[in-house]
Amino acid sequence: MDTTKGWGIVDTANELTQDLLHELFEYRDGVLYWKVAKAKRIKAGDAAGCLNATGYLCTRINEKKYRNHRIIFLMHYGYLPQFLDHIDGNRLNNRIENLRPATLGENSRNARIGKRNTSGFKGVSWSTSAKKWQAQLMINRKAKYLGVFKTVEEAAEAVKKAREELHGEFARHE
Repeated sequence: MDTTKGWGIVDTANELTQDLLHELFEYRDGVLYWKVAKAKRIKAGDAAGCLNATGYLCTRINEKKYRNHRIIFLMHYGYLPQFLDHIDGNRLNNRIENLRPATLGENSRNARIGKRNTSGFKGVSWSTSAKKWQAQLMINRKAKYLGVFKTVEEAAEAVKKAREELHGEFARHE
């Protein structure tokens, strides 16, 4: 059923389309700008999006919130993969050259170092039983144990080499 959604634009499937997005937005260097006045407080030419609780810019279209990086990717490529990855890990860097389709696993491999990490290196932790630094990484949801090392730097180097080999372009070391 066709419904008009306030901007004089008919969106029959209540889904985003490349054409709809090009009618609503202009893209410049990672930022979306409204081409139409959305409300009294949002004018044509205003930057689109508000920061959500998880650190992504989101924009409301037809009463539904969408992450800006997903809008930008759809505008450029005409399709939307299930997962998108910010290559540099910065959720606010929505330049098209910083976005790539990814699987959930690939997206996870490109994650930053965890907040609870105490070694300073991804994949490296202290083994109390061995009294050495332990190195491991995840591949296909399984831990791959790389051994224990006398120094944190040796463990970090072992993880780095394995990560580059197993994670390829999605390897992130920090």
